[in-house]
Amino acid sequence: MVRDLNRPLCGAAPSTIPRADEKNLGSRMGQTAPHWNRLFRRAVLAVGVAFCALAAGETAQADHVGSASGLPIPRYVSLKSDRVNLREGPSKDHRTIWVFQRAGLPVEITAEFDTWRKVRDSEGAEGWVLHSLLSGRRTALVTPWKKGIYATLYSKASSKSAPLAKLQPNVLASVRGCDGAWCRVSGEGFDGFIPQSNLWGVYPNEKIE
Repeated sequence: MVRDLNRPLCGAAPSTIPRADEKNLGSRMGQTAPHWNRLFRRAVLAVGVAFCALAAGETAQADHVGSASGLPIPRYVSLKSDRVNLREGPSKDHRTIWVFQRAGLPVEITAEFDTWRKVRDSEGAEGWVLHSLLSGRRTALVTPWKKGIYATLYSKASSKSAPLAKLQPNVLASVRGCDGAWCRVSGEGFDGFIPQSNLWGVYPNEKIE
């Protein structure tokens, strides 16, 4: 099926090609005109489809950038203070539904409104906090979903390297770097490497320098 080129692509206004021009083109090209017309129409259609796909991709990418900060959404940050109020909505008029009491705790920003950020913690609790109470410093929790199961900390980014320690669930660690599979983390009394999949506070395959 050959698309009618007089119909718009991506909502653009239709263009009108005078019939006289089409006749002149046909007379100049002789019997090959139908063949070249088909090729030309297909080429224009392909360009139009590519343009629509590009426009849609740019729109989708823009939808994942914070309206207030211009930074990616979602993204991980950490708490600056050991007392952060989590509110129902983006203002101090909204009720406080939870109080975080652990500075450095990683949270995930899922939305933005003015100076407020909607965040989610490792247990799925969501609410709004002031952006001034958040830090870009990257931290992570060790396997908070594995109750009673310890994670091994290694001397190098390899399970064949020497084990350094066993970290219990919910241990808070500073993320010093990740290569997409392993992260170097440190905390009170430990410094080593751990599989990235054992951390809440970094995305799968994310690289952090």
